[in-house]
Amino acid sequence: MPIRHCIVHLIDKKPDGSPAVLHARDSELASSQAMENLLADLNESYNAKQGKAWGLFHEESGAYPFSGWLKTYLDGEQDFTAFSRQAVEHLQKLMEESNLSTGGHVLLAHYQQGMTDYLSITLLHHSEGVAVTDALDVAPAKHLDLGQLHLAARINISEWQNNKQSKQYISFIKGKNGKKVSDYFRDFIGCQEGVDGPGETRTLLKAFSDFVESEDLPEDSAREKTKTLVGYATSQAKLGEPITLEELSGLIDEERPKAFYEHIRNKDYGMAPEFPADKRTLTQFQRFTGRAEGLSISFEAHLLGSKIEYDEGRDMLIIRQLPTQLKDQLKRRQD
Repeated sequence: MPIRHCIVHLIDKKPDGSPAVLHARDSELASSQAMENLLADLNESYNAKQGKAWGLFHEESGAYPFSGWLKTYLDGEQDFTAFSRQAVEHLQKLMEESNLSTGGHVLLAHYQQGMTDYLSITLLHHSEGVAVTDALDVAPAKHLDLGQLHLAARINISEWQNNKQSKQYISFIKGKNGKKVSDYFRDFIGCQEGVDGPGETRTLLKAFSDFVESEDLPEDSAREKTKTLVGYATSQAKLGEPITLEELSGLIDEERPKAFYEHIRNKDYGMAPEFPADKRTLTQFQRFTGRAEGLSISFEAHLLGSKIEYDEGRDMLIIRQLPTQLKDQLKRRQD
């Protein structure tokens, strides 16, 4: 993971309405193994973070100047240190306007992963711990707490520059329960949501359930394809990469690699060709199965409570909107 440029600044601010004080570094951080390890650990923690959103820049304006500064830096009209200083001063100002915000170390890193350039911006905090010294004493020690990321964003520079139609080249940690104090960080980046990751993931799972039903697959085959879908989507989320429908289709059915993809297109689910997987939605997706005395039942977990109702007291399943194929068989039997 080649690091092109990296720097850290400190914004000292308490969540009590007091002014934010900026302690800016005047030069880039030197390349080191420690820096590479930090960025690798940071990426791993960020990829695993749930509750992220994906989007794009607002049009550059006085309210959203960050994209313009980034372009100036990438065009070579400003060095990385000056760009980072300009950005962090703007963040300091927005922090002061948000009374409940808390300061921290602001890490900006421009790095390359594969053939793709990224800019990572993270507000880091320390945790108190203990360490054993060389003299074998136990002493208090601070360490960066990468497990508690609340304010962070990652910009896919390559996609922003080369794909003008993209609406998902920025990912950022989204505040919980609506509008929260962390919104000032999103406004600092100047981004808006462009892709609904949870919604797209739910649509994918619905399309997959419809596909399994339309193919009338044996239970073992359906279970195996479900495992393949969830495994692929989870792996992509862990890597911070989007789901690609054509790639997923080929994994689901190697003999007919276009079958699932064509099912999605023919049914017009309105899904993007690529979109970020939502890990929370994936973890809720599973198949319930049961077989006994000539009876075999299998259904997706998301149908429970809508099309399927479980009455524990009466030991019953109530199934609504039966599959057409099953209804036809039942009607023929009645006749």
